[in-house]
Amino acid sequence: MASVNLGMPLPPPPVLSPRRKTRQLQVGKIGVGSDSPVSVQSMTTTKTTDINGTLQQIAELTAAGCDIVRVACPTEDDAAALPIIAMKSPIPVIADIHFQPKYVFAAIEAGCAAVRVNPGNIRKFDDQVKEIAAAAKDHGTAIRIGVNAGSLDKRIMDKYGRATPEALVESAVWEASLFEEHGFHDFKISVKHNDPVIMVRAYELLAQRGDWPLHLGVTEAGPAFQGTIKSATAFGALLSQGIGDTIRVSLSAPPVEEVKVGLQILQSLNLRERKLEIVSCPSCGRAQVDVYTLAEDVTEGLKDLTVPLRVAVMGCVVNGPGEAREADLGVASGNGKGQIFVKGEVIKTVPEDQIVETLIYEANRIAAEMESEDESDEDTVAGGAVVSVH
Repeated sequence: MASVNLGMPLPPPPVLSPRRKTRQLQVGKIGVGSDSPVSVQSMTTTKTTDINGTLQQIAELTAAGCDIVRVACPTEDDAAALPIIAMKSPIPVIADIHFQPKYVFAAIEAGCAAVRVNPGNIRKFDDQVKEIAAAAKDHGTAIRIGVNAGSLDKRIMDKYGRATPEALVESAVWEASLFEEHGFHDFKISVKHNDPVIMVRAYELLAQRGDWPLHLGVTEAGPAFQGTIKSATAFGALLSQGIGDTIRVSLSAPPVEEVKVGLQILQSLNLRERKLEIVSCPSCGRAQVDVYTLAEDVTEGLKDLTVPLRVAVMGCVVNGPGEAREADLGVASGNGKGQIFVKGEVIKTVPEDQIVETLIYEANRIAAEMESEDESDEDTVAGGAVVSVH
């Protein structure tokens, strides 16, 4: 049987609000701004002088889906390591500079895709903006103006008394004006605070003041659980308004976990293509199987899937059949057995101790079919029409 697909594109998934219109810049190969997808950043925890260790961690971050990576550069030896790291990294490298302005120039010369500067703790930073802008422009290097609540310029703190949203924004807008005064526009801005409410309000105010791309972050967000909640709350509030062009989830946890959380936030808001999504029951007295263990085992067994797949793991007959039918693959469990659904149809009933292995098998089978169809479509594209023969 032949089927013909005339190449009509699927409508994009719904989002809560269109992206705020910003100017566009390049951080290496990654476009940043409203014309590009929201990108995910993280930061290495290795000593930058440990070139091999740093590149290994960057490789792990890249495999996890990280788009841009930041490395610390507090010393001369760190600066000396930047050329090799920038050259060999598979994703764009941002040098993180504090206190010593000479390392800004070293990072630009080293070929870093961007440099993060914190004006509040670089001595006489404003006096050097002209030279920094000229060097960055000559080398095609982007800049992030990183304003932090914990390191605001003394003049701003004297005026506001504390790191209010208005204080953060005034600092950022002032520094942006200095770069623009010297004809440099390839920068993005962050105004980070550890309180999500203050942070959200600061970004809302900043978004009203100009069309700069914005990097979102809740600074010092905390351990994994607390930091995830803080970041998801703040990012969700801003991204749902179309505010935000790059994000970094700051966790007291391995950086790969930051990337996983960041990607999940974007997927949940339809700002990234959804990958594996597990729908499972909450705690409930109706459950007739061990849903906790089932969901955890299925998630672990499918963690390496790269195709978009919605899997429902349900533990009772109230919502189970309906949720399982709505998913690509699902199970409705009860009385020691589970009905396995594929694309809304029951394909088999298995004992409880076979549910996990059955779901994993079926998920991999569906994934293989999806990948095969994608390859077939690519091979048969001609003039905008796709013809597949079954």
